[in-house]
Amino acid sequence: MAVIYHIARAADWEHARQAGEYRVSTLDRTLEQQGYIHASTASQVAGVANAVYTGVADLVVLVIDEGLVRPEIRYEAPEPAATELFPHIYGPLNADAVVGTRPLEPESDGRFHFAG
Repeated sequence: MAVIYHIARAADWEHARQAGEYRVSTLDRTLEQQGYIHASTASQVAGVANAVYTGVADLVVLVIDEGLVRPEIRYEAPEPAATELFPHIYGPLNADAVVGTRPLEPESDGRFHFAG
């Protein structure tokens, strides 16, 4: 099983579980606003969390089985000069593709760490 990850507010994920689909792209941006849902590989989660989610409470990491995701997933650079590719989900994430969640809290140094 190949997995990718998405950082979410716990309340957004709970709403999505009940609705059957997740529609948040990233912090304070919807799928409709962004055009896709940001995701990460295991090695990218901490960097994204530290760049975007510092100071945000009640976070979870969605563990997503790529093979169960209904919309297209594209690995793309976040900007033209970047060389690292991130998975982007081009449509609502079906909740049944999320095979687990993990809490995401900063360590005592204030930084996020994630070990896939």
